[in-house]
Amino acid sequence: MARYLNRADAGRQVARSLGGYRGMVDGLVLALPRGGIPVGAEVARILGLAIDVFVVRKLGVPGQEELAMGAIATGGVRVLNDEVIHQLGILPEEVESVTGRERAELVRREALYRQGRPPLDVKGKTVILVDDGLATGASMYAAVLALRAQAPARIVAAVPVAAPETCEAFRRFVDEMVCTFTPEPFYGVGTWFEDFSQVSDEEVRRLLSQSRAS
Repeated sequence: MARYLNRADAGRQVARSLGGYRGMVDGLVLALPRGGIPVGAEVARILGLAIDVFVVRKLGVPGQEELAMGAIATGGVRVLNDEVIHQLGILPEEVESVTGRERAELVRREALYRQGRPPLDVKGKTVILVDDGLATGASMYAAVLALRAQAPARIVAAVPVAAPETCEAFRRFVDEMVCTFTPEPFYGVGTWFEDFSQVSDEEVRRLLSQSRAS
């Protein structure tokens, strides 16, 4: 039933759908940690593009943390959903409190993964945004919103597996949407991998370091 051996295998298959971006001078890959990193590392290697981590932290509504009132991301970007904030009567100080907490975690993760290197400049670039799959797509959506605020020339979202309706919905938000497998019924992202074991922080660091050295 599995479609992919592991995330690296998935990355190689995704890369085949992105051949037009091979060696693009103004192209780069941004991968969402942690599961998107092994996928993105293979995409970047095959296409000959630079890769960086793109950390996104959802800003959850106080008391309803699964409901997003916004997101923060790599590069100091914050995107707020004013409609949610207004409808629920969330106070400015509550927004700032949640932002501060999540920003501290984002900074911690970036320091851990990037090891002192500055983030890649995406302004005017073609960015291939990679994750290991989309179910609801909430993290990817937050990443797209945050990335858009940094003025890339083009955003290409690419995943090895996605719920069909999520993949279709994303076509409205990005310049190009690549979903190499959209099974019906979907079940879940992990269903389509023989090995979907958790990716460690150390593996993220190792893959990023290898990619930069190549």
